[in-house]
Amino acid sequence: MANTQVSKPASAPQRRVPDVFDALHGELDRVFRTFERGWPRWPSLLHGAAMDIALPNIDVHENSNAITIEADLPGLDEKDVSVTLANGVLTIKGERKSAREEKDESYYLSERSFGSFERSLKLPDTVDESNIEARFDKGVLKVIAAKKPGADKAEKKIQIKKG
Repeated sequence: MANTQVSKPASAPQRRVPDVFDALHGELDRVFRTFERGWPRWPSLLHGAAMDIALPNIDVHENSNAITIEADLPGLDEKDVSVTLANGVLTIKGERKSAREEKDESYYLSERSFGSFERSLKLPDTVDESNIEARFDKGVLKVIAAKKPGADKAEKKIQIKKG
């Protein structure tokens, strides 16, 4: 009997079986990247007194004299909101509280909900930090940040040369 050696065919590279923990790690990374871009507006899981306040909607308008920031804060009063400025960053903070109570012969219902939010915006160097005012009317916060005199002339066009 001849001693013959049977050679095995070259095996294809082994495919890695997906690991549950790798998948979980990837999903958590995706979620945190989402939060780094800005907190999303979560739909309320409750109804009635529950409020969808992860972040208030804001609008920012700019003209040659000022930057205006408007934040929609329905259901809040000015005492529930604070506006601060530190190191060129304008921060709007607030807290909502709501309570509802119903009594009847056959039942008693008591619901409470609360939540806080914080939103910060970096203001440009053209803003006069000593000339910022905030107003609150019918659930809308309006912050007006005046620009420094001559701020519209601060931009200088740089000519691009060939070569």
